[in-house]
Amino acid sequence: QVQLVESGGGSVQAGGSLRLSCAASGRTFRSAAMGWFRQAPGKAREFVAALRWSSTIKYYANSVKGRFTISRDSADNTVFLQMNSLKPEDMAIYYCAAAIQYSNSMAYYTFQEKYDYWGQGTQVTVSS
Repeated sequence: QVQLVESGGGSVQAGGSLRLSCAASGRTFRSAAMGWFRQAPGKAREFVAALRWSSTIKYYANSVKGRFTISRDSADNTVFLQMNSLKPEDMAIYYCAAAIQYSNSMAYYTFQEKYDYWGQGTQVTVSS
């Protein structure tokens, strides 16, 4: 079993920055890709960013491209989401997820059903 624990959420003003972390643990952690999703109140959960673990190829939702950066520390099995120039519409619960299945297409990892493990989520609040 794999456990994912997010941290780093909080409250910031528009234009500010936050850095989310997702620590993965468990027996023989092996992941083809890691992703971040978010869910705002009253809305469906949506894809934010994904990273192929072996090659660090990255993929972003258009809404965050140029403002958010996904990265990883393989030594600690930790994935990060650096969020800059935050907007009120970025306010949501952010979830980290791990996918076991490998795909050549990074677009594959935009679908939440492709992920096998999920964290509990961390709240990000952005005030205008």
